[in-house]
Amino acid sequence: MKKILMIIAAMLVYGAANAQNDSTAINRKRVAVVLSGGGAKGMAHIGVLKVLEKAGIPIDIITGTSMGSIIGGLYAIGYNANALDSMVRKQDWSYVITDKENLRNQSLSDRKKQNTYLYTTGITIGKRDMNAGGFIKGKNLTELFQHLCIGYTDSLDFTHDLRIPFACVATNIIDNSEVDFHSGRLPQAMRASMSIPAAFAPVRMGDMVLVDGGLKNNYPADIARQMGADIIIGVTVQGAPKAAEDIGGTMSILSQIIDVNCKNKVDENLAITDLHLQVNTKGYNSASFTTAAIDTLIRRGEELAMSHWGDIIALKERIGIDETFRPTILQPLRPQVLTEKLHVKSYTFENMTASAERFLRQKFNLNKKDSIDAKLEQELTTSMRIDLFYQTAECRLVPDGDGVHVILSAGNRKSVQLHAGVRYDSEEHAAVQLGLDIPMKTAVPVNTDITLRLGKRIMARGEFTIHPRSFTRPMLSYTFRKNDVDVYVNGDLDYNIRYHQSQAEILPINFDLRHFNLQMGVRWDYFHYKNKLGSETSEQLPLKNQHYISYHARLDYNSQDSWYFPTRGARFNAEYAYLTDNFVQMDSKTGINDVSANWRMSFPINHRFTFQPMVYGRLLFGNSIPLIYANTIGGDWFGHYIEQQMPFAGIGNIEYVNKNFVSAQLQAQERIGSNHYILLRLAGAIQADKTWELFDNRVLFGIQAAYYYNTIFGPLGASIGYSNHTKKPYFFLDLGYEF
Repeated sequence: MKKILMIIAAMLVYGAANAQNDSTAINRKRVAVVLSGGGAKGMAHIGVLKVLEKAGIPIDIITGTSMGSIIGGLYAIGYNANALDSMVRKQDWSYVITDKENLRNQSLSDRKKQNTYLYTTGITIGKRDMNAGGFIKGKNLTELFQHLCIGYTDSLDFTHDLRIPFACVATNIIDNSEVDFHSGRLPQAMRASMSIPAAFAPVRMGDMVLVDGGLKNNYPADIARQMGADIIIGVTVQGAPKAAEDIGGTMSILSQIIDVNCKNKVDENLAITDLHLQVNTKGYNSASFTTAAIDTLIRRGEELAMSHWGDIIALKERIGIDETFRPTILQPLRPQVLTEKLHVKSYTFENMTASAERFLRQKFNLNKKDSIDAKLEQELTTSMRIDLFYQTAECRLVPDGDGVHVILSAGNRKSVQLHAGVRYDSEEHAAVQLGLDIPMKTAVPVNTDITLRLGKRIMARGEFTIHPRSFTRPMLSYTFRKNDVDVYVNGDLDYNIRYHQSQAEILPINFDLRHFNLQMGVRWDYFHYKNKLGSETSEQLPLKNQHYISYHARLDYNSQDSWYFPTRGARFNAEYAYLTDNFVQMDSKTGINDVSANWRMSFPINHRFTFQPMVYGRLLFGNSIPLIYANTIGGDWFGHYIEQQMPFAGIGNIEYVNKNFVSAQLQAQERIGSNHYILLRLAGAIQADKTWELFDNRVLFGIQAAYYYNTIFGPLGASIGYSNHTKKPYFFLDLGYEF
């Protein structure tokens, strides 16, 4: 009952707001605001709207193109200038303007994958992908518009059903015609209006293929006049015309082509504008979605409008209002938040196969569940994405008397996903990794994951994950590695070893959740040694082709807010393995017990400086430890070159250490600007062949300083370090995500 009363109250507010904004109820001229396209530069529109609100200028009509259609459309449903300012600043635009999956809804393994690959795209095999046609399909933009337009997502008349009459423009590339949206689905209209050709996939509506409206009408003042505007206030964000010497690279040529084509109607529409505000966006382009750029662009829009304060106030007399007039400032309708259990009257499944519906009913026992809460709502939508491979999933609650009807609505099924990653470092040089995710839409969903790594180290991996109705997801995998590893002693290269490794693993227990992954299973490894080159001492090391069978239990936990530069959260990994060569023993003796763990916490001192203490180590119990499983340290990451590798500040290359190794590290992280980081690491460690001798040997110390720039291609940085083990400095250069 409470929810119904809240909905009725919202409807009354909506009606009252429309009545107060209806200029036909008073004797004055109708005012339109026209917002041009311009990509990220259109953020300046928000600053202008702030000043118009401050001056008390009523807005009776609003039209826009591209980014102007987004700002204008949201303003038309109640997002005032301050609400728009807050909304655009809190968005993660590096996520919104890509097709990446939302990390908040992903499992831990999916989060790792997203922080490994530079580029991900869907590919369609056997049929044409109707969502293709652009580098970015715009999935996340569509979801954002759907979320922001709560209450306005159905087909509507933009003149009568929105809180301010609105229109926007798209271009139909089938016949190069202008398409003016005065009705339809608001999120779809905004998405079509900003579909920059080649960058974003077009929007298909019937026999139309719609792209950015700027190609036909980038400043739609004529539409505002047709809608009944008496006074037009226009905002444009295009820069000064480019000279020949300003056009050089590919991007500047493409930008010039778009700018030239976006001049259609501009002069004619400026001629019917009563107040034209041209924002200076020099130094920024359509893709300037950084926090600093958004802040500057909004500020420039506000400063420009304030410089025309006298002109804006003078308009009041022409409009027919005095200086004391203040229009009603609208507020957006907000979706209701599920905070308690509600009685369920029915479940409806939209855009889902019968087998998918049956899967959800059986997994969550929906036929016997007569109530729903926030936890069940989240579990249902997560399962639709993770288990059933739907790109989007929504759970809507429709009130009905003393209960609700639950509507589970799915988007398109995920296509085959292609991932590509590239990195460079000063030791391995260049490396490329490709991934292929193939969701198999069988009765019991199965996902196939194929990975290929090319470089000094070659790796090929096939992984099959079953998604049964239980919460565990059994996994079977096979991995082939062709390793080429340099081994150092006290900082000097001692020998190089090349070998092939075949590995098969069965994990009947595999809980893969947002922050948490538990795996238990059996592994088979076979090592085939090709050659070993190095010192005379190293030539005496026994290496023979061998197979091993081991039993593993692994626990991974990661709640960090950033994969590479976290400011809060924790990371914990622990593993126990029992290693044998005949399922029970090793060399006719008791098998080897392998215990390892690492734990790191992040403590923010302020919004830029973070302390990150970490403890880690690995203990091996057994008499005959194969060299391939012995403890190694060096580098910046766990398991980078070989599986048991542990990092250590001040040691850049792989060095063998004793069977028992325990270390502690303190890292200080300082962010400079938006994406620059200075890191300082101090590490200490103890080691011994027997655990009770750990404190009898010399303590290892290391120090490392690093600078990183967090680019869209992954972290780019350099580090220098020194340790009392190597007794020499080392330098390391690194670009790209780690794999």
